[in-house]
Amino acid sequence: MKHWLSKILFFLFIALHTAQADPLPSWNAGAAKEAIVEFVEKTTRQGSPDFVPEPERIAVFDNDGTLWPENPMPFQLAFTIDELKRRLPDETNWNDDPTVTAALSGDLPTLMADNYKGLFHIIELVASGLTTEDFAERVRAWFSTARHPRFERPYDQLAYQPMLEVLTHLRANGFKTFIVSGGGSEFMRTFTEKTYGIPPEQVVGSTTRVVYELRDEGPVLVKTMDGLFIDDRSGKPAGIQQFIGRRPIAAFGNSDGDLQMLEYTTISNPRPSLGMIVHHTDSGREYAYDSNPKSTGKLVQTLADASKRGWIVIDMKNDWATIFGP
Repeated sequence: MKHWLSKILFFLFIALHTAQADPLPSWNAGAAKEAIVEFVEKTTRQGSPDFVPEPERIAVFDNDGTLWPENPMPFQLAFTIDELKRRLPDETNWNDDPTVTAALSGDLPTLMADNYKGLFHIIELVASGLTTEDFAERVRAWFSTARHPRFERPYDQLAYQPMLEVLTHLRANGFKTFIVSGGGSEFMRTFTEKTYGIPPEQVVGSTTRVVYELRDEGPVLVKTMDGLFIDDRSGKPAGIQQFIGRRPIAAFGNSDGDLQMLEYTTISNPRPSLGMIVHHTDSGREYAYDSNPKSTGKLVQTLADASKRGWIVIDMKNDWATIFGP
């Protein structure tokens, strides 16, 4: 009996040791997992020819489709449509607005047409004129009650477990992790610290001008739609320079909107660099798309450039043992 008990304890010890030693337990063995582990090891090991000083260990992540789903629509769009519905009884003039009608009927192509003109219009309706704190409170209230239509979980509990492990592993090795996303900065800053461990000051997103006012209750910042900066495509490297001020050495994306960020991170970088692309290939556990997404996340040019640029394509179906955490 003691002999078998000793064997059981031995194997439990080995299993625990292996789990602790593996920084990416939700990843299947393969080129993608190996690339992450090797990159972190070589850039953080003293004496390595690829060693990067800690202040320069900057890793940037797209959000929608890279750290959590963006189907059947980006979560910020889902929030905006729900806000339209909630406020419609009090905003009777919206009934005659064709863009509102398109949004409420789920006509995403109309919202995305003409460089997202319709989308920006409905965002303006629900956000412009609010103080930044009022807007954040509305977003937090939505997250506390809204559920994803397919997964039936709160939206902010749908982070990809494998990517959470990457964020944790990078930070444990002296990397600073940033969100660089086309989503609105004010929207994302309400959840990134809780969901990803990324504080609001490390969120780079699309922005508009805010206006300072001193009111009876104290100083406030009021949202406008002036000075719109879209943190997508070529806007991503510009946003990185403007808000981070250091060139990243690791970049993670999932669409053609991340192409320029990946280029900026990896092409002619004097430091070792890593570019990775999340390819949605798992219709059973999540979604499968690239050239023909339901709303956003088109992946054509970036995927075509991956092999010549040395970017690693993460095959969601084959590389991830699990997608969502408990």
